[in-house]
Amino acid sequence: MDDAGLKPRGAVVKMAPYSPPTAGRAGKLRLDFNENTVGCSPAVVRALVRAITQERLTIYPEYEATREALSAFFAVPQSQFLLTNGTDEAIQVLVNTFVDDEQQVIVLTPSYAMYRFYAEVAGAQVVNLPYRDGSLAFPLEELLAAITPATRAILISNPNNPTGTGIGIDSIETILKHAPHAAVLLDEAYYEFCGVTALPLIERYQNLFVSRTFSKAYGLAGLRIGCLFSQAGNVKFLHKAQSPYSVNILAAVAARAGVGDAAFVRDFVRQAILARDRLYSGFERRSIPFYQSQGNFVLFRAGDTSIAIRDRLSGRGILVRDRSYEIAGCVRVTAGTPAQVERFFAALDEVMK
Repeated sequence: MDDAGLKPRGAVVKMAPYSPPTAGRAGKLRLDFNENTVGCSPAVVRALVRAITQERLTIYPEYEATREALSAFFAVPQSQFLLTNGTDEAIQVLVNTFVDDEQQVIVLTPSYAMYRFYAEVAGAQVVNLPYRDGSLAFPLEELLAAITPATRAILISNPNNPTGTGIGIDSIETILKHAPHAAVLLDEAYYEFCGVTALPLIERYQNLFVSRTFSKAYGLAGLRIGCLFSQAGNVKFLHKAQSPYSVNILAAVAARAGVGDAAFVRDFVRQAILARDRLYSGFERRSIPFYQSQGNFVLFRAGDTSIAIRDRLSGRGILVRDRSYEIAGCVRVTAGTPAQVERFFAALDEVMK
């Protein structure tokens, strides 16, 4: 690059690129990204068909009906949440609102890559705090020790991906009390599979932020929609840092229809939890070490064959996610349905012969 030419910010130059393996997944059994593996509610598809008209697609999105439906569903006033373009935008808006250049952001590792990504784009000083070696337990005491007056944000996935680790309400409150000067995000992308939520704490803790997504249990990953919750005073500032039309009209329609068919989501979650239990029992029968999970996925140890197993399964039409670049020898598999688990193990037995 010409020294006299246009230069990007130093923080961007230093960043490692993030390139998730998303190509060539259509038509395969997708057990790699923890998505809904059976499809969204038919009610969502019907609502989208009705929404796609020539006139409606020419109009900027209107969110009133969706906000009203989500407010009722989550039992949270409209003043205490904003719609976001997936959890990614929730993280971005929070960091843009509360973190200045060179200020400290604590992220746990391994975890969702976008925490570090948006903190680095903002020019923050990122403190990486590892999950406990061996057990992958949440490092509560270590986190409390890492919090300083310079800490401006703490970004936590609960339960965490890829470890499956979760923390309880008591631990969440301990963190909130220990860091009243920092924005504490509880990313509850996998809430439906564990049932632990910090949402009821919003009224009590001014520094609490909770995000939810429709990409997992609701099967709307392709539409990119979520919510970010906090006290009304915080939400006013978050709105100022957010593009006014970042959520497209079809995503808003789909979210509204999705929460309207709670029975469909409950049934999928029931299947996923049963599938998770069958993953446990299948790994136990094969003497394959694994970690207990509170999400819709299980991390298992494949040793030095992790990449080979991923590739051989892919050749059989089954996608799993190698995580050995973060946790040596580990592979993550999504808990879809019991039938999908049986298909996974049948293929795994073949490739491990």
